Amino acid sequence: MQFSWISISRVLVSNIQLRACLASLLICVALVSCGMIPQSVAATRDEIATLYGDRPNLSGMATVQMEVQTAAGTGTVEMVLNGAAAPLTAGNFVQLVNQGFYDGLGFHRVDKDPLPFVVQGGDPLGNGTGGFVDPETQQPRQIPLELALEPRTNDGYTLVYNETIPPNGLVLPHLRGAVAMARSAAPNTASSQFYIALSDIPQLDGRYAVFGYVTEGMDVVDEIAIGDRIVSVTVTDGLDSLNSPQVAQ
Repeated sequence: MQFSWISISRVLVSNIQLRACLASLLICVALVSCGMIPQSVAATRDEIATLYGDRPNLSGMATVQMEVQTAAGTGTVEMVLNGAAAPLTAGNFVQLVNQGFYDGLGFHRVDKDPLPFVVQGGDPLGNGTGGFVDPETQQPRQIPLELALEPRTNDGYTLVYNETIPPNGLVLPHLRGAVAMARSAAPNTASSQFYIALSDIPQLDGRYAVFGYVTEGMDVVDEIAIGDRIVSVTVTDGLDSLNSPQVAQ
């Protein structure tokens, strides 16, 4: 039996492609097993419970007071966080607050022109690239994009993870004063950086996770400029709703 060079080339190419596909599959399986990527883009609640079971979560409401130093002086910003609609996101923030993580950190991003947009802080590096690193494990901690949808049932809100969605039915939209998590392009990369909406920002609904709202002190938020600092942040109510596992990565 004779083979043409074209036939032999096709066989070789097919073998190379097959090996490449197998190699890619093995890499993906390894990353999933290590928890480095979600098992699916739109992870189920069971998958989230498995992948992020070592993350803190908030089961109810919590109130936080943030003292901010601006050019106008020191002011107080009060935020109410919704653990029912954003348990992982609010829990992550409350635990970091309770650890004193945000004390002394600055605001590295302030967008007010041509229209009020956001003030953003919570980066220990101060340049928009940092996040929380667990001091015991020396591993960065990230949380997934977490969005809640109406209506609320006896089992709670429908929670969607790791997936941007249309804004219809969102429990926590981007209204003025919304407190939300910043992230990179990947939906599961939020860590410690947060932002406060200076105006209604409906174009961010379904794309970024709001987990609470400023209830007092928006005049202080409006004064924030790049380089202004968080003096301290304190949980004044709802800390008993925080479930904080001993091991956090």
